[in-house]
This record gives sequence, structure tokens and C-alpha cells, in this order.
Amino acid sequence: MAGVRFEALSKTYPGRRGSAPVQVIRDLDLSIEDGEFLVLVGPSGCGKSTLLRLLAGLERPTAGEIVIGERSVSQVRPGRRDVAMVFQSYALYPHLSVRDNLSFGLRRSRHRSLPQQFQDQLTQFSRRFPAFLRVRSPREDLIEQRVQSVAQALELEPLLDRLPKELSGGQKQRVALGRAMARKPSVFLMDEPLSNLDAKLRNSTRTRIVDLQRELGTTTVYVTHDQVEAMTMGHRIAVLNQGRLQQLGTPMDLYQWPSNLFVAQFIGSPPMTMLPVVIGPGSTLLLGPKRLSVEGPVAAALPALEGQTLTAGLRPEGWRVAPATNRNLPATVIHREVLGNEQLISCRLHDGDHLVQIRATPDVKAVPDDVLHLDPEPCGWRLFDTDGEAITCRDPLADGPKLPELN
Repeated sequence: MAGVRFEALSKTYPGRRGSAPVQVIRDLDLSIEDGEFLVLVGPSGCGKSTLLRLLAGLERPTAGEIVIGERSVSQVRPGRRDVAMVFQSYALYPHLSVRDNLSFGLRRSRHRSLPQQFQDQLTQFSRRFPAFLRVRSPREDLIEQRVQSVAQALELEPLLDRLPKELSGGQKQRVALGRAMARKPSVFLMDEPLSNLDAKLRNSTRTRIVDLQRELGTTTVYVTHDQVEAMTMGHRIAVLNQGRLQQLGTPMDLYQWPSNLFVAQFIGSPPMTMLPVVIGPGSTLLLGPKRLSVEGPVAAALPALEGQTLTAGLRPEGWRVAPATNRNLPATVIHREVLGNEQLISCRLHDGDHLVQIRATPDVKAVPDDVLHLDPEPCGWRLFDTDGEAITCRDPLADGPKLPELN
């Protein structure tokens, strides 16, 4: 196994038809620990898949270094990098059986002499013959053992003699995973491998991938657009935007303490509500005529910012439906989504006409045009300056309060 480092990495594509060059990756520094499951997220065109292709050797960097373990691989051919990639489109060989797809990379992992190639081909050709007529090859025996082991782990044993066209989408995805596993690479690369699956199959396959990665301990870099995949699969998440690293941390680090407005609104579904506020006296926020209290680590930073106009953010679970009081914020219900164990309610505040999305328990009665009174959680506020950067707080991850959970 091996860790991965990107050192001042950049990738620029030449412009087309006289247009300016396109810089996709911009001076990126990122370290992935040995055995870590890192998820790359970001909007379309931010450089996620390009970064994966650079690591696989399918693209060459314009500048910077890519290091796997202690070896720089920036100029090393893809086949020599000891990485295995699982593509969004599966990329199975349609004329090969599941068995041969699983073993394809193993058969090309090292140089063979002509006599060895001939013996291996005879072994493959004769494997359907009776035992006393089969030609034995030590190398093919090892490959078959590895294929059987992978097939057993992924429940592919009944499918080994089928062609890809005879498989369902989930079965094809397991074959693509198995082909990567069979090589025992130093690094797994996965480019949105679950995007073609239906919701139920995506959930089961996601669990299988996490369990396999934990069992194998292989360093894994996983690209996805899916918020649930990012939050539930990765040890850490790297958020990219326009080729730059916005934040790197555990899923809860990013969710509770985003480093800037982009991360705050990209991570989480629904995203964090943003409100323009003025910092008032006594560690309070002024939203029009309303004075909102702030507690926890954020409150300690407010006295030095009094009088400034900032952006205040609050997660959907940070809003509580409460009785009408002068302190609470009245809001008109616009839309409601009932999800069984919870409901997401979109409201428009009467003060400032701002849109707010709240996460509420199923017993809250709300239909469009109803008026709710919202009580924001004082410990849940996150503040951002005029440049969109988070207002730093004293050691928030160590002893800061957590956002309330739904009962």
C-alpha cells in the first residue's frame, strides 16, 4: 500500500480555435494517507476527474509532481504506476467473460517469454477439458486462485462464464470493482462508479465498497457528485472549485465548520441558509429589526467585529418551529417535502424576504401559505466575511458545540 501526494500540481489544456488556454488544476497541494479513503467533490468542471486521470497517468501534468509512496510518477507510464481505476462506464471488454475480465490485468502485469505465453494460452484453452487433458501453468493457477477469491468476495461465482451483455448494471459494476481488486494495486481510483445504478442498488453497492476498502486497507481516491456518498464513504473529503482545493477534512468538519461560503453551500443537502447580518452589541446578530443571540465559539469572535456587515449561515436542523414571540422570526411556508422520518420545509422570512429551508419532525403541521415562527439555534451560526471566508474561532473542532439532532 502507499500514500499519494500532489505537489504544486497544475494542468492546463491549450485553447481551441484561438481561445485562451484552460487551466483545470491550479497549483494543488494535497496529501492522501496510506490506507485512506479520500472523496473528491465539487461542481462539474472543477477538475475532479482530471485529477484522477493525472494520477492514473492518462493525462500529464503541466507543472508539479505526483508522488505515490516515495516514488514520483509524473513521467511514469500508466501501467507502471501500480494503480487500478474503476470507470463510470464500467469499461468491461464485451467479448471476454467475467472470468477473463477479472484476470485481464493480472495476465498483463509482467513480461512473459514466448514459451510462457504459449503455455499460458494452452492452459486457458484446455481448462474446459477433463482434468487429465489439461495443460498446467503455475502462473495461470495463481491467476485462477486470485479470480476465485475476488469472485467469492463480490458474489460473482455464478457469473464467471457470462459475457458483460448478460449482466445487470449492478453485476457489471461488481465485475469492474473485481477487476481492480484482483491486481492488488497500491491505489484504487474510482470515477463516479455508482452513478449509473438505481437508488436501491447504489446504497447496497456503496456499503460493499466501504466494507471492501476497510478489509483491504488500500488507499482509495473516489470522485462523486453525490452528497450522501461523500458524507458516508470517505475518511476525509476534499472540496474542489475551479481547480483549487477549498477545504480538506472529515465529513463532519466540513459540515459543521466550512472554511468558506462555497463549502458551506456545496456540502449538505439542503445547503446552509445564508443571511446578511450586522454584528450587534453583546455578541448578537441584527437581521433587520430582529436581534439574534449567538453562543459557543463563534460568540467569542463577535466583539471585535461589532458594527460590521457579514454573512451568517445556519444549517436546516438549526431552525426550530416555536410559538410566536417577539424574538422569533415569522416566515411563510412556500413548499414542503415529506420524507417519512422528517420533512424539509421551505419558508420565506417576513423580515428581509429571505428564503430559509428547515429540517423538521413529521408532526409539524405546515402547508403552503401557513405562517411559522422560527427560533434559530444560537450555537449553530457560522459567520463569513465579505470575501466569503469563514470567521475563525478558538479551537472549534475540539470543544465546540454540535448542531442539534432531530429526535
